[in-house]
Amino acid sequence: MAKKPENKPENKPAKNQKSARTQAKAVKTTEVEKKYGTIAIEENKLERFENRTQVRRYTIDFTCPEFTCLCPRSGFPDFATIKIKVVPDKWCVELKSLKLYINGFRDKHVFHEDVTNIILQDLVDLLDPHEITVVGDFTVRGNIHTVITATHTK
Repeated sequence: MAKKPENKPENKPAKNQKSARTQAKAVKTTEVEKKYGTIAIEENKLERFENRTQVRRYTIDFTCPEFTCLCPRSGFPDFATIKIKVVPDKWCVELKSLKLYINGFRDKHVFHEDVTNIILQDLVDLLDPHEITVVGDFTVRGNIHTVITATHTK
């Protein structure tokens, strides 16, 4: 004797619900769209403003503890704390532009020595300070801790 089919509810979404596949497509679509932060980092440009206290020399210290770039040989990420010490002359660096500039290295393949000197030179070109030092303190990799120090004096 044949069994009667059981009355089981079908696994169809209600008319007002989206299927999992449709929802996944929506997620993929939004993942491709660039976020405003990504765009700001890609369009970064260092900016400066006039030093309003030129009657004396003083020091400005910046610490950027979340620096990342990519190793040009392996493609693996490198992590560092970048420390910048500036004795300004006529110009100071604008902080948001510095943040976006530093974050702009996250997808660049660059050696530790080069990135430290690139940051130094870009800031020298922008600010023409009395003195500036940039220290790249890179996270241990392969049992080696690397610290790069680059200095410029007028």
